[in-house]
Amino acid sequence: MKISRNHPCPCGSGKKYKHCCLLTGQVFEKISQSARIKQSLMSQIKKIQEIAADKKQVVYDFGVFIFFSNKDGDAWVLEVAEMDGLQVAAGGDPLDIELEENRETIEINWSHTWVIRNKSFFLTSYQDKKETELLNTPTQQINAAMRRVHKLYTVEMLGGVHLSDDRL
Repeated sequence: MKISRNHPCPCGSGKKYKHCCLLTGQVFEKISQSARIKQSLMSQIKKIQEIAADKKQVVYDFGVFIFFSNKDGDAWVLEVAEMDGLQVAAGGDPLDIELEENRETIEINWSHTWVIRNKSFFLTSYQDKKETELLNTPTQQINAAMRRVHKLYTVEMLGGVHLSDDRL
């Protein structure tokens, strides 16, 4: 995994990588089990739901996931490898999420695929295959987050994110 000098250090210290583990070269030894548990996907979903409740526009990445909320109080979790998406808040209200998470796997019932075209954000529903444009979406920041994820993870790593049904 490639870590940029200016990204937060994966050890959980809160410092930039260049001011922390880059100096010692022991980044992966410092990541404790408690830090991994603390930084679960569900905790990140709750975090973006709280931000959406305040109707703030925020975009950030966490592993292969991008989280964003807009000023309307809508929040989404986007997965970069397969371009899947799931709405986690609407109008500032948190939505119930179907998520199973353990130390080895995360299972999410994704509702949409997503794409950015001509600076606009489009969602296609898995249920009815209908494509809609999601307005008030910070597409520039989402594109920047996608670039960060692609710098951190190789194509092979991103390809291993999804398990086929026969491997589950």
